[in-house]
Amino acid sequence: MKNKISKRHGLTIGEISARTGLAPSAIRFYEDQGLVHPLRTDSGQRRFDRADIRRLSFVMISQNLGFSIAEIRAALDSLPQNRTPTKRDWQRISARFRRHLDARIGQLTALRDKLDGCIGCGCLSLQNCALYNPDDRARVHGTGPRYLLGDTPAPSSLNA
Repeated sequence: MKNKISKRHGLTIGEISARTGLAPSAIRFYEDQGLVHPLRTDSGQRRFDRADIRRLSFVMISQNLGFSIAEIRAALDSLPQNRTPTKRDWQRISARFRRHLDARIGQLTALRDKLDGCIGCGCLSLQNCALYNPDDRARVHGTGPRYLLGDTPAPSSLNA
């Protein structure tokens, strides 16, 4: 069969590309970044373990969620290099990423719920900005959309 390759010989970059949907150039980039470590044949061709499909899929999803290459590399570096990662190995990474994802979910929820109101950015362009952020009082907390970043309007502002 054309797609059946013995485990001993590994998967080619084309086969990994076809299974993950990643372009070969992306796979080579991830290799350069130390995210996967294919073996080389005597002629220099890359050969990937089937476990690399999961690693590359994890990289792709993590990047889509906004994680940096450095964060992804740190997570993958905790996986064993001498054996296929187990469910427990992946659970450790999941726990680490869960904290970050929960924080992002909170930020996205706040964005969804508050974007049509005053976000404390200082634009004062909405009618309710005069109530929630009179004279741009939110600036004392720092720059950016203060209310989306977790600050709350001063109680006196709500009574103004």
